[in-house]
Amino acid sequence: MDDAKTLPLEGVRVADFSRVQAGPQTTLWLAVMGAEVIRIESRQRPDMLRYSYSAMGTGKTGEDLDRSSFFTALNYSKKSCTLNLTQPEGLDIARQIIRISDVVVENYSPGVMERFDLDYPSLKKVKPDIVMASISGMGQTGPDKEYLGYAPTIHAHSGLSSYTGYYGSSGSLLGTFWCDALSAQYTAFAIQVALHHCFRTGEGQHIDISMTEATVSAIPEYIMDYTMNHKVRQPMGNRDDIMAPHGCYRCRGKDRWVAIAVSTEEEWVAFCKAIGDPEWSKEKRFSDMYSRWQNQEELDVSIEEWTVNHTPYEVMEILQSAGVAAAPSLSVDELLDDPHLRERELFIEIGHPVMGTGIQSRLPWRPGPCPGGSYQSPPLLGEHNNYVFHQLLGMSDGEISCLIRQQVVY
Repeated sequence: MDDAKTLPLEGVRVADFSRVQAGPQTTLWLAVMGAEVIRIESRQRPDMLRYSYSAMGTGKTGEDLDRSSFFTALNYSKKSCTLNLTQPEGLDIARQIIRISDVVVENYSPGVMERFDLDYPSLKKVKPDIVMASISGMGQTGPDKEYLGYAPTIHAHSGLSSYTGYYGSSGSLLGTFWCDALSAQYTAFAIQVALHHCFRTGEGQHIDISMTEATVSAIPEYIMDYTMNHKVRQPMGNRDDIMAPHGCYRCRGKDRWVAIAVSTEEEWVAFCKAIGDPEWSKEKRFSDMYSRWQNQEELDVSIEEWTVNHTPYEVMEILQSAGVAAAPSLSVDELLDDPHLRERELFIEIGHPVMGTGIQSRLPWRPGPCPGGSYQSPPLLGEHNNYVFHQLLGMSDGEISCLIRQQVVY
């Protein structure tokens, strides 16, 4: 890749059978890095994100399928073709697409691709060097492999939910699809490793991603704490094992908050000086780290008596200038207006032929001398049928029209 204008994955083609979040977010990163990602969809059973989060309601036909902000956020820079995989002709065309692709990504329940004869052993016969990634809740093997998995059940099964919640609570579910985003990062990384191996050796491979195991890997310290100390962790809320103060504090204004974390005695002295060395900071109950940790509730009350007189950004400026970690707890609208993120150009405008212009985030790293990535309009359902079937597969207009009438292309 000597051309500085060439994206890292340019020339790689991905046949994307995935839906909802974990799979589409995987292929999103591949597309932004230059891969040609072809989503294989169907009007018979659209991706639930095309209608579940529709701006016009929950209809499954017409423009509703092209008006989902959630789908848009996970599928820009991709192409879309429509194939009815319940028909033999549709499956045959899918195999033709795979034959000219480098990667296949799917996140159906285990067994679905096998029933379509699109599992890895079958695809290896079609294209011996294919790299296939299968994402599922529990993985492709094991007694629970066919169990349905969505974010709440995966967070619970992985143990993550038992650590989430207020101090003293019994745990709670997360308010986001954390396991999907984490699994997508792992899968995108694994695919690139597999491609590197394939380019060197000519060998393809099947990548089995368990979303539960991916989430378990995010809590190694809790596992080690149990195996070494026989300690079963409980929800900590905003507390930390060592640091105090460590929490989110109310600020001036309606529902405005700031996070503060003090990790050393030196930072505590700097913190006290920055807020004016109040008398309470000299009390014996706050005289050392362990004493402050034991008296966190009283400490937090005293700190909030200071923070409520300032905005979150004022607190951040005062404390960060003193070498103390502090940052505002931002809502989405505040996030988009954050001066630091705006200067780093994290957010980018992406046009949509139906919904208009929207804001999305760029790749969360700076790629150095390479271009910043591909950020094209997300595809309308079946928008690239002609490109895929005519230009890539060489079908005539008559053949495509016949397939449309038979609802193979549908």
